[in-house]
Amino acid sequence: MTKLIITADLHGSYTAWLTVKNLLTLNDVLVIAGDLFDTKYGDFSDSDFQPDSIREELIRFEHLFYYVYGNCDTPSFFPGYTWDTTFNIFNKTIYLSHGHHSPATSENVDIIIQGHTHRYALNKKGSHIFMNPGSIASPRNGKFTYGIIEKTSAGIIDLRTGKELLCVHF
Repeated sequence: MTKLIITADLHGSYTAWLTVKNLLTLNDVLVIAGDLFDTKYGDFSDSDFQPDSIREELIRFEHLFYYVYGNCDTPSFFPGYTWDTTFNIFNKTIYLSHGHHSPATSENVDIIIQGHTHRYALNKKGSHIFMNPGSIASPRNGKFTYGIIEKTSAGIIDLRTGKELLCVHF
């Protein structure tokens, strides 16, 4: 595995989904911190709102991926996932949730990834790293962003410039 590409809050945008797919290289892992589909409130009159197309592509997706439901996702639309999950990569334990609930942090978690706010954030508090990848579909601070985690660091990337906005080393 090369790196984790982290996103959240695509809200059924097929354009944003295609952008995420184009960020992935052969051995990358995709991490989606909720509100991927937005089948609860989505605007079916918008031609870019295509949760069915995204779901069909995820069913045949060739990359390893981690996904949790967000407050705008309907679990019955893409069953088999949960509101939060924990997994291990790069000798780090990662807790993933959408962020509309308080995270269940523990000393056994190294990195906490949440979305929900559509605003990127990356900081270290004690032994924990907190990441919000922001949104590449509808950012609330004007920056279209996503996250990356590699073997020794985590970063927030500006989609338009490709520049790293924030970085934390392990």
